[in-house]
Amino acid sequence: MLDRPNTKAGWLARAADLKIEARAFIDGAYVDAVSKRRFEKVSPIDGRVFAEVADCDAADIDLAVAAARRAFEKGEWRDAAPAHKKRVLLRFAELIREHIDELALLETLDVGKVIGNSLAVDVPFCADCIQYYAELADKLIDEVAPVGANDVALIRREPLGVIGAIVPWNYPLIIGAWKIGPALVAGNSVVLKPAEQSPLGAILLGGLAHQAGLPAGVLNVVPGFGERAGKPLALHPDVDMISFTGSTDVGKLMLRYSGESNMKRVSLECGGKSPHVVMADADIKAAAEAIAWGIYYNQGETCHAGSRVLVHSSVRARLVEAIAEVARAQIPLGHPFEAASQMGALVEKHHMERVLSYIALGEKEGAQIALGGKRVMAETGGFYIEPTILDGARNDMRIAQEEIFGPVVVVIPFEDEAEATRLANASIYGLGAAVWTADMNVAHRLTRAIKAGTVWVNTFDRSSMATPFGGFKQSGFGRDRSPHAVDKYMDFKTIWTAYR
Repeated sequence: MLDRPNTKAGWLARAADLKIEARAFIDGAYVDAVSKRRFEKVSPIDGRVFAEVADCDAADIDLAVAAARRAFEKGEWRDAAPAHKKRVLLRFAELIREHIDELALLETLDVGKVIGNSLAVDVPFCADCIQYYAELADKLIDEVAPVGANDVALIRREPLGVIGAIVPWNYPLIIGAWKIGPALVAGNSVVLKPAEQSPLGAILLGGLAHQAGLPAGVLNVVPGFGERAGKPLALHPDVDMISFTGSTDVGKLMLRYSGESNMKRVSLECGGKSPHVVMADADIKAAAEAIAWGIYYNQGETCHAGSRVLVHSSVRARLVEAIAEVARAQIPLGHPFEAASQMGALVEKHHMERVLSYIALGEKEGAQIALGGKRVMAETGGFYIEPTILDGARNDMRIAQEEIFGPVVVVIPFEDEAEATRLANASIYGLGAAVWTADMNVAHRLTRAIKAGTVWVNTFDRSSMATPFGGFKQSGFGRDRSPHAVDKYMDFKTIWTAYR
């Protein structure tokens, strides 16, 4: 491994020398798109084209699904001994760690996140996830149901077959691992479709998995645009399940595509508008720090980001100033290769413009900009927006109801616990929430009342591979992480034997 750069200039030099694999990975080999088309990959850091990626379509999806089906029916991976699956997946995890600098650089070039976070969070968490499911390989057991004395009813777990995994651009390595880890340990074959904004890390993962010993066809990676590659994958009659993470609107399309094709299973983790509920007795300093990091980390491009702050009116002004101070003091915005940067670029120009349009809409709706609100560093050619606070909002405003997916927090006052509960649930989403209070009786009531897949108390965004992650309502259904994630990639077969 080359010495790791510790300066912006060093990372830029490493990026210039990087040999980027941008073809699809199908049936154990890197291949061009059938059409030979490629699309330009623009880095949000500086707006420059740094790679040309295979622009795959339905023909490539057909090849990948056929390879996945052949591999599954052959059974080399499906029927492998659990100890063998464990060894292969552990080796896969180690190869990810051995390529940490390359994967982190690809992640930062692709989506604009700061290199320190790619190195400390995205790549290690990807490897840890694969390792977690590797360790489950020899611990998945069947069951025997309690039936009559002369009968044996065995409940077997069996893999579904071919899994289509469609992942977003905000955490492509982590969320990709959340899907391929449990799908592979269950014995399935996978066709992974990364977002067109972030294909490069996933493409490398395909090769590393094969190098680790995964048979050809068991993991395929097909880059391309949603309409040309994602839609054919979701409609494919030989795909048994779609596991999707992304927007709620596209998640609804996945359900439609399932019905229009073969009624394939669908698992969805979709949008969020997660509330922080800050009571009058809360530790304002602790809440402000968690709120600031929870919305400005990764430029606010996080599905469960705490983008709605519901705060008791008596402490609203204190909390707003405290959030602004944390942003100014602890979360500097800068070039992603600068060591001091804690916020980088938004993923693409179109998305930056969308976020700016929401800030303008918030002002028009009557909210006040208490911090930020502007594009900065435009001279770099990249796509950067300041940490932003929209204060004095109402929960019926579009900025409070629609997912902005940027570094923008909306502050909404309330007067009592009943109003806080009503506002927290007054959303189509239910991915995450947090409660801030010194009164554990209040905390207990709110955590039970709030409809969300994860509710934190006096903290935010703490997680573990041992805990399931997913949403309620239009944030989707099905869970990533934890042993529970494996079950959605398997079916349960009852084998009933009578002894006479």
